[in-house]
Amino acid sequence: MSTNKSRSRVSKHKIPAIRLADPFYEREIERYESPLPSREYILQLLTEAGCPVDAEAFAEQLQITEDEFELFQRRLGAMQRDGQLMINRKRQLCLPDKLDLIKGRVEGHPDGFGFVVPEEGGDDLYMSPKEMHRVLHGDKVLVRVAGLDRRGRREAKIVEVLEHVNTHIVGRYYLEGGVGFLIPENRRINQDILVPTENAGTAKSGQVVTVEIVTQPGAHNEAVGRVAEVLGSYTGPGMEIEIALRKHDLPHVFPPEVEAQAAKLPATVQKKDMAGREDIRHLPLVTIDGETARDFDDAVYCEPQGRSGFRLIVAIADVSHYVRPRDALDTEGYNRGNSVYFPRRVIPMLPEALSNGLCSLNPEVDRLSMVCDMQISSTGSIKEYRFYPAVIFSHARLTYNQVWDWLSGAAQPDAKQAALMPHLQALDKLFRVLLKARAKRGAIDFGSTETQIIFDDQGKIKAIVPVIRNDAHRIIEECMLAANVCASDYLHANEQPALFRVHEGPTPEKLAALRGFLAEFGLDLGGGEKPHAKDYAALLEKIKDRPDHGLLQTVMLRSLRQAVYSPDNKGHFGLAYEAYTHFTSPIRRYPDLLVHRGIKAVLNGEKLPAKGLAEVGVHCSLTERRADDATRDVDAWLKTYFMQDRIGDEYNGTVSAVTSFGMFVAIDDIFIEGLVHVSELGQDYFHYDQAKHMMLGERTGKRYRLGDRVRIKVMRADIETSKIDFSLVEQEGSALDMQRAFEKREPEKKSAKSRSGGKKK
Repeated sequence: MSTNKSRSRVSKHKIPAIRLADPFYEREIERYESPLPSREYILQLLTEAGCPVDAEAFAEQLQITEDEFELFQRRLGAMQRDGQLMINRKRQLCLPDKLDLIKGRVEGHPDGFGFVVPEEGGDDLYMSPKEMHRVLHGDKVLVRVAGLDRRGRREAKIVEVLEHVNTHIVGRYYLEGGVGFLIPENRRINQDILVPTENAGTAKSGQVVTVEIVTQPGAHNEAVGRVAEVLGSYTGPGMEIEIALRKHDLPHVFPPEVEAQAAKLPATVQKKDMAGREDIRHLPLVTIDGETARDFDDAVYCEPQGRSGFRLIVAIADVSHYVRPRDALDTEGYNRGNSVYFPRRVIPMLPEALSNGLCSLNPEVDRLSMVCDMQISSTGSIKEYRFYPAVIFSHARLTYNQVWDWLSGAAQPDAKQAALMPHLQALDKLFRVLLKARAKRGAIDFGSTETQIIFDDQGKIKAIVPVIRNDAHRIIEECMLAANVCASDYLHANEQPALFRVHEGPTPEKLAALRGFLAEFGLDLGGGEKPHAKDYAALLEKIKDRPDHGLLQTVMLRSLRQAVYSPDNKGHFGLAYEAYTHFTSPIRRYPDLLVHRGIKAVLNGEKLPAKGLAEVGVHCSLTERRADDATRDVDAWLKTYFMQDRIGDEYNGTVSAVTSFGMFVAIDDIFIEGLVHVSELGQDYFHYDQAKHMMLGERTGKRYRLGDRVRIKVMRADIETSKIDFSLVEQEGSALDMQRAFEKREPEKKSAKSRSGGKKK
């Protein structure tokens, strides 16, 4: 918009009537000395105009002064970037929805094409490789529907790139024929980034680098970058983590202002901080964690109370005392969302001075905490509870294996630790009670095998072993569940806005697919149109002894939705709770920190604002997924590296997933997955049946299904793509065949029992 045309000059103190008609004028005047027309009012006027409006004429209509003009331009530019309006080639302001334009985010595909995911929902739009040349994965765009592709999908044509989100990209730098370029580690960014030799710095061909984008891609130009950081050799120790951090944009360096604030914190709890808190240092609370844990955010204590049940105290580190809203620590905690746990390395949500120091419930030191003090009946129901800020003194740092050895009699505590045994035994009794209540409630308990990677001195995988969960793990789990339920009930009862942990049941589509799948096995989920968690739990109990149990459990699990954070309480389907929230880990989860603030607000007779809480929930859900994706990448890289020395080896395994291009097989004992491509299944045309999780041979009738037992040979392990390829040696047996054989044997067993049942021995 040029400034050469004359515009009305309006005094700062005399606001034109058209501007006073802005319904959001009061809000704008609070924010700005000279309030501009609000975004909402601008959109209202453009809508009322009913056609594209000349930008200059619009500024004159609103009587924008010479002093305001630059700020007004910025507002229009921001609205254009956010997809609220667009400026056409005639310098006219247009409403995107009137132009049938769709705002969305670009999802790249490794094969060069991509999709636009509409912001307002609906089906994705296909983007051809030619269109993808103008953007990178993650960019925000305005597109129009240009027709249908050969598969009948809506095809997108870019009208405008609203935002280029990629500023730095990690990948391998190469120099070939005098031309430097970066191959991004993120395969969704399919195009190479040109790196002129003068922008390469000290980078050598083949090294892993981070490149700063200096020129974004366009219709007629490639993306151009400058090497900002040289990470080193692709196979260097810990490189897989360095790549994952940058690939997923995980904040991993604390800004100076955050470090400065953390440095000002005292090393120990100060007396002034104990004021107004209950002193429960005399109670023998203990922490129970894994052997390698360094941050202890919960301590527990239990005492039996005869027939009336138990008193359970769960004390959680009072992070909210040190991390205040909108300070540097809080801002960084929000940006990170959660701690990220890689093999051998943790990226904490908060600096170590807090996470491993002042807010870690270390043994034999005073610590500030928020306490959930519960009275639990002998049948496992929570009769009453109380929240209060306290000062505690952890009497011991115990491990799961240590506690279980004592409780099971496999080992004996020393003289000092023996005094803790009555309280640990009370915890064990309470756990048995809570376990029965859990079963009665109908919570779903999907059994899964967690693994731990063991490293050698060079930092490479030595072995992959299953993590054996004993009852000490489950004792702490049930204690934390009880405290979380109390927190959600407390906030809900006091109408305090908060983030709930929401886990909804299956969608109608997934439920119908699950029922159809189960019907093939003669099974029924029950529960009608809206099954309860109890229905899932009952079916899991019914099938637990079947040889195809793993297959059925996997399909049942995949029918459920992912859990998210939301201010709307929709209950937790999997745990069978009407309301559930996260209270127990404010050191490593930002939503827990917000829950603590909400509880404190209730205790102080205050009410926190609900505004913006939905956005916070979406953000924290995304940071959780981001952490999962990053750790999955690191695990995949390490496992691929491990398999490089095992090319040609044969293993037994189970089909863990079936896709249109083949099936994934999980190897027994070492828990590593690889792909058996459809071309390796045999001399036949194989067709993918999504509903039945199966590949079926057209000519031979040969079928491969989720849960089938197979023997495979390792063919390739490509660390650059973290992909492992198998070939099929033989099929040991299908899940359905194993079940049929099992059912044939069952009558024989029953008959044998009846024949011997009347004989006395």
